[in-house]
Amino acid sequence: MIRKLLVLSVVIGCSTPLAAEVFRAENHVTVTGTAGGFEVANGGGYGARGMWCAAADYARRVLGAPGNARMYIAEGRVPGLGQRAPVRFTLDPAGLNPSPVVILGASLRKAGASLSVDHAHQFCADARLSNR
Repeated sequence: MIRKLLVLSVVIGCSTPLAAEVFRAENHVTVTGTAGGFEVANGGGYGARGMWCAAADYARRVLGAPGNARMYIAEGRVPGLGQRAPVRFTLDPAGLNPSPVVILGASLRKAGASLSVDHAHQFCADARLSNR
């Protein structure tokens, strides 16, 4: 019986996604790995720029994505006043209708909105300037 419980606990432990670990981006925004992507909690006071920055920082440092890789909104925010829901990103456009970002704030609501990792990482300058 003990052996069965031990085997069961190992199986459960191994089946828990490692991606669920929390990452703190350079702008102090929390990013959590999810199945097939990652979720950015909020903009850390920088709004959409902060969310794209955190996503780019995660894509670079955790996923090892090159600067020319594209990031996509996999699941956007539902429109609403004062919306603070997390946004889910992915590097895989499968099942999405990719489109370039035109208005940064609106991009958080549109699945398929896309920026390159390098472009989005440029928004991290906001955090670097405010920390001086």
